[in-house]
Amino acid sequence: MIAVLDYGIGNLRSAEKALQRVGADAALVDDPEVASRAEGVVLPGVGSFGRCMEALRRSGLDRVALDAVAAGKPFLGICVGMQMLYDGSEESPGVSGLGVLAGTVRLLPEGVKRPQMQWNALLSRRRDCPLLAGLGDDPWVYFVHSYAAPDGDEVVATCDYGGPVVAAVGRDRMWATQFHPEKSGPVGLQLLANFAATCR
Repeated sequence: MIAVLDYGIGNLRSAEKALQRVGADAALVDDPEVASRAEGVVLPGVGSFGRCMEALRRSGLDRVALDAVAAGKPFLGICVGMQMLYDGSEESPGVSGLGVLAGTVRLLPEGVKRPQMQWNALLSRRRDCPLLAGLGDDPWVYFVHSYAAPDGDEVVATCDYGGPVVAAVGRDRMWATQFHPEKSGPVGLQLLANFAATCR
């Protein structure tokens, strides 16, 4: 079973439904005990960084996310779910993130429309990343965000939006995307199928 962490924020059901569509046994889970027994964990997120972090901690599911990453269990963060893996965000000063990845999430650069709300091409940095397998060259995916993660060794793909913007990260069996796979058509479904395959 893949646990889609349900901590009471936004529309989490679309991620669950997309995973089910590619044949995964995925379910929204709000019980930390149940979530901890899953073969894979998905952390979606929409809205503000601070609100998501506070709700995640209140639910007790923050521990599930941290334990999954520490244990090498397949883990996928989506949108703000990716940003929460970092130390913090300019969007919510004083609110600490999960601290799995080092650095601070920052506002998109001057001169671009915020949020980036559009389809954009993924520019792969690591062709060996299993999450991106079979997506083709420079696949198009759907973004909705005003803040972006810092560049670092964990970055597996970027997009061009006033310069390189981090689009996906990966380390061991932990991955995260700034874009929404569940809204990215066949490309997004292939990515979710790749993730589900690592959970089997």
